[in-house]
This record gives sequence, C-alpha cells and structure tokens, in this order.
Amino acid sequence: MKLAIATLLVGCAAAFAPAQTGKVSTSLNVNELELGATEPLGVFDPLGWMTTQPENFERRRAVERKHGRIAMMAVVGNIVHNNHIVFDGYISPSNNLKFSDIPTGIDGIFAVPTWGLAQIIFFCGFVELTWLPASQYDGDYGIGYFGGDIFNPEEKARKLNAEINNGRAAMMGIIGNMVAEKITGQTMYEQYAAGHFNPFSDGEGALFN
Repeated sequence: MKLAIATLLVGCAAAFAPAQTGKVSTSLNVNELELGATEPLGVFDPLGWMTTQPENFERRRAVERKHGRIAMMAVVGNIVHNNHIVFDGYISPSNNLKFSDIPTGIDGIFAVPTWGLAQIIFFCGFVELTWLPASQYDGDYGIGYFGGDIFNPEEKARKLNAEINNGRAAMMGIIGNMVAEKITGQTMYEQYAAGHFNPFSDGEGALFN
C-alpha cells in the first residue's frame, strides 16, 4: 500500500512535466481517439478540449494511461496489505519496526520512517526518468504483454481499451477506498470483516455517530 501511494504521488508529479506535441497515435499502430470511447458515453469531452486544444490530447491520454496503471497497482497493493500479506523482517531495524507493524490502509504511509519514504520516492523517480519516462507518450516501453508482443491489431486494440477502462475504474476505486476509510474509520479489511459495506445505511459509519 505504501509503495503504491508513493508511486501514485510521483506519477502525479509526472503529469506536470513539460508538454510535447505530436500526432495522436502510438507506436502500437492503434488510434488513440478510439481507445476508451466506451458506450454509452462514447468520446466523453464535456469541456470540448479535443476541439479547442487538440495538441494537448496526446499528453493528457499519456497521463491518464500512466495514472491508471499506478492506480491499478495501488488497488492490488491495498488488497494484498489489507489481507496482512507482508514481507518478513524489519523495515527499519534501527527503529525496531517490522513490516508487520505497518498499519493497513492509507494511514500506513505515516508509519513508514522518513528515510524509508525517501528511498521509495527516489526509486520511483529513478524508474520514471530512466526506464518508464513520462515524455514517452505512447506508453509502450518495450516490455510487451506478459513478455510477448501482440501482432493482431484487433486483439491489441481490445487489450489497450481494457487497460484504459480498468485504469479509470482503479483510479475511482483507490480514491473511493481512501474516502471510505476516512468516513468509516475502518480499513478495507475491517469494513469487510464487520459487514460494513455502506456507511450511509448500517449505522456504523462516522455520519451516524
């Protein structure tokens, strides 16, 4: 969870990197305008930016894609940590702090020692600058799909479309989870264990105290 949040912070900073202009396409030979255009909304552009600021579309799509990837990792990390799956040993031997001592949920980030957070941020920044640069708008870093390439254009478009939409769902999911934690005062695990799925109707949330 803590790594996912720190990565999310670095990814947000990357969103403000200098913009570059270019064609609305990717090295994967898929039209970016067709990705994420899901029914019933289709191409959702309520502010008309695609018409008034077409030169910024490619960067905004790249930011959406990267933040979606980060959010998907955050959701998985949150689920794993909330199920108390952690590394063995100490996160900080000098502070006698074990990985298992880090609380689950959003508050866990505040239990990580300062130098631990600095190492996480430094590592994420190093990856951002050297391996997965924000300036590479197509999002294709040569990793492939589970180590392999997809040569069928229709299959490639379907998987890229799924990535965009799953990333959008993950961004909503991780934000919703953090908001729910603050409203209910319970982590995801605690909410599930208590059957506390809706703070607005079961009388257990902060709104009913």
